[in-house]
Formats: sequence, C-alpha cells, structure tokens
Amino acid sequence: MKFPLKWEFPGGKIETGESKEGCLRREINEELNIDITIRKVLTMVEHHYADFSLQPYPFVSSLQSGEVKALEHTLAIWVAIDQLLDYDCAEADLPIINEYIAYATSIK
Repeated sequence: MKFPLKWEFPGGKIETGESKEGCLRREINEELNIDITIRKVLTMVEHHYADFSLQPYPFVSSLQSGEVKALEHTLAIWVAIDQLLDYDCAEADLPIINEYIAYATSIK
C-alpha cells in the first residue's frame, strides 16, 4: 500500500498479453468482487512521485454484476460525483477525478 491514508481508484499493472480494458476488469474483480462494463476511455495520466512514477489508464465504467466487497483494501465506497473532491485522494487520481466530473456533468 503506497498511500495508506489516501483514497485511490482500484487498478493495477497490466499483465503480459492483457489489454488495458481486460486489466481493469480483472483488477476490479480481484479488488472489489464485481464485474464491470466499460463505458468510456478517459485521458491517460502520467504522474511522478518522489520515488516512482505512474501512468494510470482511466475508464468510466458501470456495475455489471456482483456486490462491492473490499477484498484487498480496508474499505471501498461509492461516492456521489459532487462529493469526489471532498476526499483526500492520491495526487495521480486528481486529474482523473476532474475529467470525470466534467464528463459526467456534460451528459446530464
């Protein structure tokens, strides 16, 4: 756990031969015990921390089946769009949150 006191999106490393979408589906299932449908691709983020860098590939998705159960983390929650910025999130997730808010408000 790199950021034990921060909120962050689920995800992980892409395995050999795996697509970005396949990776997300697998990671979501492993971490949250649910299956998702991917709805939209968001902009890839490149973020540099002091001791490592990340390149998250974010997607907008929806619940396909299952019930959320935190399998690899202490807690998993659903948050309303207008509350996303109220949480102390990992820095790499902030551009993703802002893009998602802009997208979600544009389709209302």
